[in-house]
Amino acid sequence: MSKGHVLALSGGVGGAKLAAGLAAVLPPERLTVVVNTGDDFEHLGLTICPDIDSVTYTMAGLNDRQRGWGVTGETWQAMASLKALGEADWFNLGDRDLGMHIARSWRLREGESLSKVTARLTQSLGIAHRVAPMSDDPVRTQVQTAAGWQDFQQWFVGDQCGPAVSAIRFAGTPGARPSAAFAEGLGRPDLAAVVFCPSNPFLSVDPILAVDGVHDALLGLSVPRIAVSPLIGGKALKGPLSKMLAELGLEASNRAITNHYGPLVDSLVIDRTDAHETAALQGGGHTVTVTDTLMRGPDDQSRLAREVLAAAGVEY
Repeated sequence: MSKGHVLALSGGVGGAKLAAGLAAVLPPERLTVVVNTGDDFEHLGLTICPDIDSVTYTMAGLNDRQRGWGVTGETWQAMASLKALGEADWFNLGDRDLGMHIARSWRLREGESLSKVTARLTQSLGIAHRVAPMSDDPVRTQVQTAAGWQDFQQWFVGDQCGPAVSAIRFAGTPGARPSAAFAEGLGRPDLAAVVFCPSNPFLSVDPILAVDGVHDALLGLSVPRIAVSPLIGGKALKGPLSKMLAELGLEASNRAITNHYGPLVDSLVIDRTDAHETAALQGGGHTVTVTDTLMRGPDDQSRLAREVLAAAGVEY
């Protein structure tokens, strides 16, 4: 068992939950959480970073579990006022959540990098572990539908994922460099494992892999690279993954997940309801761990984190 460093790649609600679980069982000096920024966009003059905020709120214990996003105990007075004033209200920003976006936006306008701003905000909320954007350079996920190329948030929130997706691209790549924390994490001599959190591979992980040099750097690592499947019983609990698999002509299975990641991943953690896929996954050369991957609360997050680390041979 290794006592080395763990690099977690995260995006979305499922990724944030496992990131929080890893932070609960690993000391700050042994974990770096790198977060997708392909979902980021400008709205009402503010820089919104949905995945960074999901990770931050979840690690700080502020996330709204019932709604699945945002801050618990949220109110919506500012949004109601904006709507009354004729401003766009298709993307909901709660009153408490607005504080995060305002703090981030003005710091960025003062010239701070997204990495520095993220470190400032997470530390202010009592998070001791390193949370870093995948890049300080702008990367924007776009999806292709019958109407043409569309910015991700407009499709995801504005259109409620309705139009079928035929392709995905990440504007700003190539050309986007890994953040300093990401580059450091990839090159650490004490790196013990890379964890692909249970995030949408196409929308949350692929943007991270599209950052310059990341794919090849991960491919060149000799440490375990373990993915937690975002599917349970062949379905995603939240988000458009199940819909996208069908639209892209792929089966809704863990084999589709491993085929997508290819040689970047050598081990997979799957839910008990998908245990019947074990032999096929092992036949493809993957080590498979079968457990309960549903994270109902902090206890499940920590339990799953410990099981993932054990499967990767990492001491906690």
